[in-house]
Amino acid sequence: MLNSSRFLLFAVTVSSSLLLAACGGGGDAPAGDAATTDAAETPAAGGATDQLALGQTKYGQVCASCHMADGNGSPGVFPPLAGSEWVNGDPNVPISIVLHGLQGPIDVKGTRYEGAMQPWGMIPDSDIAAILTYVRSSFGNSSSAVTTEQVTAVRQAEGDRVAWTAEELKAKYPGS
Repeated sequence: MLNSSRFLLFAVTVSSSLLLAACGGGGDAPAGDAATTDAAETPAAGGATDQLALGQTKYGQVCASCHMADGNGSPGVFPPLAGSEWVNGDPNVPISIVLHGLQGPIDVKGTRYEGAMQPWGMIPDSDIAAILTYVRSSFGNSSSAVTTEQVTAVRQAEGDRVAWTAEELKAKYPGS
């Protein structure tokens, strides 16, 4: 019995580690890896360029598996970020979605999507800011950058809430 319990614990640990790695979470890359540099630690000379590079890297690790490398999503399954009114409006909307997730129907560019986006609140605020800055300035989007301070403010204001619905976001951020 003891051996089977140890094997089960081992199997669960390995499976969890693989899942976290596949989803872009679960620890840091080796020291010196540019992809893991905290945006607050990037050289001031590069500023916006460094944030975009970090955002692009993190997007590839965390978001591209659903929203695709080109930001066009998966038709009928995962909504596009390219040209999305949810991405390009009030920056607090995508911050809220990334932090807490989204459930239920959402209309993006005239197409209804049913499903859920998991919360990514375990990601550092500086990385969320970099990802959203990248998304809001890529794929044909040309919206303003998102700062770490904006992400932190939304995180503090919203606390430990559960996933948003599109209707809740529209009520909280009218005109978005």
